[in-house]
Amino acid sequence: MPRKAPWKKASPNPSPTTNGASSARPPSISPAEPDHYFAHHPEIDAAFAQAVTWASEAKNLNLMSLYENRTQRRVERNMKMLKDLQAERKAALEKVVEEATLLAQHAASKGEPYNVETDFPPEALPPQFAFSLSEIARKVAHKSRLAAPKPFRKAA
Repeated sequence: MPRKAPWKKASPNPSPTTNGASSARPPSISPAEPDHYFAHHPEIDAAFAQAVTWASEAKNLNLMSLYENRTQRRVERNMKMLKDLQAERKAALEKVVEEATLLAQHAASKGEPYNVETDFPPEALPPQFAFSLSEIARKVAHKSRLAAPKPFRKAA
């Protein structure tokens, strides 16, 4: 009796048309019958199981890829929006600090005290401005110290 190919479907009744002869190529694997194919070798059986799984889950894998691409594009779009908003906020803070610095310099030129909390009202701030006036005052003081004349040092 001829020997069966290792990928041949294990069946109790051999087909009368083939008389138990092996075919040259393996039959197509049906996801409905993954346990009916045995090669009697653990690595080949594992490969068959993986092939059946990949074949049966191909649609879901394609959908996962599609969803992942959509999610990635959404993340990239949100990151761009976040960076744009951060740039707008930074520009708004720099503008407010510049204006407060000019007001402080003007008050100093007249010999008047300058207080950011009282002289720069919150109504003058841009809408949805989230920086505290004390932070603005700290930045104004820092800019004023940087702009102050520095003593000239001779090279040694």
